[in-house]
Amino acid sequence: MIIAGIALIIFAYLIGSFPYMLILSRAKGITIKRNEDFHITTWRRVGPLEGMSGIIIDILKGVIPVVIGFVCNFQLAIIAAAGVAAVIGQMWPVFQRFNGEKGNTTGIGMSFALCIGIFFTPGIGTGSGALWVMYSAIICFLAGILTRNIPRFMAKGESVKQKLKLGGPVSNSMPLGMLAGFLVMPIVSWILQQPIEMTLALALTFILIVVRRLTANLSDDLKTARTSTGKILLSRFLLDRSYF
Repeated sequence: MIIAGIALIIFAYLIGSFPYMLILSRAKGITIKRNEDFHITTWRRVGPLEGMSGIIIDILKGVIPVVIGFVCNFQLAIIAAAGVAAVIGQMWPVFQRFNGEKGNTTGIGMSFALCIGIFFTPGIGTGSGALWVMYSAIICFLAGILTRNIPRFMAKGESVKQKLKLGGPVSNSMPLGMLAGFLVMPIVSWILQQPIEMTLALALTFILIVVRRLTANLSDDLKTARTSTGKILLSRFLLDRSYF
């Protein structure tokens, strides 16, 4: 069982590393720069369907290892470790020289699958507590997404197709909503006395999200910095980019 658990964790990392967005963009003849968001760039330059497919695939990267773990009755510690490994794979993929994406979508898939799996597994969670962990994050995520996009879709003078291109200035609310969602999950899990394995996995996911925000292509930005390193790091922490 130990070997099987290690195999699941390795599989989770590899599936997290799978460069679907890179393969898709290259198949469409588009080159995505290292400092660009794969999802947004694909959505705008290829199309909404392709962009949505990338989001779904990246979410499934976090869901699949967790579901396999629950179906095969692995220990919760192994399942949680596999979920975190999938997030690490998306952030530091072996197939892209360990320079991948920010981990948000895979982190959401992993976290929600873990909450749902614990809720439906007898003797692990405490009632509906695991679902409330998920609900708390959904509220934060939706707040950021809707604050950003409702004004866009309410604006006049553009067709639906133009609105779906998701153009305009970069968002402040979406990265803040994501950060808040990943932060609130381990806190709510601890308050509601959920399994320590889940609480630790959610806490580690939040830490990884922050580390990736702070370090992704940081050296490139520092070379052309227009402000202090401290302000750059603060902006990266809050807004997932180097400048306010």
